[in-house]
Amino acid sequence: MIKTVKDVDLKGKRIIMRVDFNVPMKDGVVQDDTRIMAALPTIKYILEQNPRSLVLMSHLGDPKKDVKKAQEKAEKAGKTWTDADAEKFINGKNRMKPVVEYFASKLGKAVTFLPDALGQKAAIDALPEGAVAMLENVRFHKEETSKDAAERDVMAKELATYGDIFVNDAFGTAHRDQASTASISKFMPVPSVGGFLMEKEVKYIQPMVENPPKPQVAIIGGAKVSSKIAVLESLLKNASALVIGGGMAYTFLKAQGHKVGISLVEDDFIDTAKKLLADAEAKGVKIVLPVDHVAADKFDANATPVAVDGADIPDNLMAMDVGPKTIELYKKVLATAKSVVWNGPVGVFEFDAFAKGTATVAQLVADATGRGAMTVVGGGDSVAAVNKFNLADKMSHVSTGGGASLEFLEGKTLPGIAILATK
Repeated sequence: MIKTVKDVDLKGKRIIMRVDFNVPMKDGVVQDDTRIMAALPTIKYILEQNPRSLVLMSHLGDPKKDVKKAQEKAEKAGKTWTDADAEKFINGKNRMKPVVEYFASKLGKAVTFLPDALGQKAAIDALPEGAVAMLENVRFHKEETSKDAAERDVMAKELATYGDIFVNDAFGTAHRDQASTASISKFMPVPSVGGFLMEKEVKYIQPMVENPPKPQVAIIGGAKVSSKIAVLESLLKNASALVIGGGMAYTFLKAQGHKVGISLVEDDFIDTAKKLLADAEAKGVKIVLPVDHVAADKFDANATPVAVDGADIPDNLMAMDVGPKTIELYKKVLATAKSVVWNGPVGVFEFDAFAKGTATVAQLVADATGRGAMTVVGGGDSVAAVNKFNLADKMSHVSTGGGASLEFLEGKTLPGIAILATK
C-alpha cells in the first residue's frame, strides 16, 4: 500500500497538493462537484494538522484543445470566431477562479486564488499561517503535458519550490506522466505521499488485478472492443466469468458466427475477439454474451423497442440492450461472486427504453456487495449508470478516474502512483 498524509508529519510544513478539480463547467458555473467533494476529506485532514500553508493545483479541461474544438464548431455553424470569443470561452470553461470560489464555499474557509501556476513562490511565501491557496489551471503551460521529460522538469522544478511535501490525491490523472502529477516528486526534499482518495482507489482496484477474492466476475461493456482489449486480457488471469456487454458484445457475437443486423461491430477486431474467446476457453473462464436482445431500427431515444428472442439479430435492426434471458444469465453468474469489477454499460442506458439491462446489472452488483462481495465500479459510463440508478453508495468502491481506472485494471503502472512512497 502507498503511504498517505497520515504517515508524515505535516505540522508547520508547506504542502503542495495535486487534486482533480477537472469538473464540468458551463458559463463559469460548476455543473457537477463530485471530484471536489471527493478531495475534501484529505484537505480537511491536512488543515487539522496545522500546516504552514496548503497550495492546491489542478487542470480544468485543456485550454488549447478546448478552444480549437469550440472554434471549429462555431465555424461549422457559419459563425465568425474572434479572440474575444476565445477569451469568453476560456473564462467560462478553463479558468480555475470560479472553481476556487465554489470549493471555498464547500470547505467553509477562504481560499486564495493565484492567477498563474508559475511565478507564485513570493505570493505563497507571503500567505498567512494555515492559509489555503489554489493555482490557476496548470494546463495553461505547455510544459505540463509535454512529451519531453526535460520540458516537464522545468515546470515541475518550480512547482516543487511551493512546498516541503507533495501530496497526490488526483487519481483521475494518475495515468498521466505530467509536471504536476509525477515529475514534481523528483524535486521534493522528502518522498511524496497520497491522499485518502488515492489510497482508496489503490486499496480496491489493485487487488482486482493482482489477487481478487474468488470467484471473480468481470463485467465489461461499452461501445468498442478496441478500447477494452487490454483490460479483458488482464482480467482473464483471475476471473471465473467474463460478462461482455454493450456495443462490443456484437463484435464477439459476429466472431462466433451470429448475425448482428446493423448493430455496432468492429470488423477489424473479429480475429482479436476470436483469440480472446479461445484464450478464455483454454483458461476455463466462462464467457457470458447476450443470448437475446432489445433492438431498434435506429439509434434514437424515441425508437420503438423490439424484442429479439435469440442471439441472432434481424438484418434491419440494431441491438440496444440485452433481453430477459441474458439478464437471467447475469443473475446466475453473479449469485456466487466474491468479487465483481464492472467497467462499461451493457446497453444504451441513457435512453430509458434501453436502460433495463444496465439498471439490472447495477442492482445485481449492489446485491453482491450486500452479500459481502468486494465490488468495484470503474469507468465514466459505469459511474454515470450507478449514479443514475442511485446505487453508488451500495458499491464497495466507485472509481473517480475513467482512463486511470481502465489502465489500472489493465495492470499498467500509473506514473502518479509509482512516485508515491510505499509502506
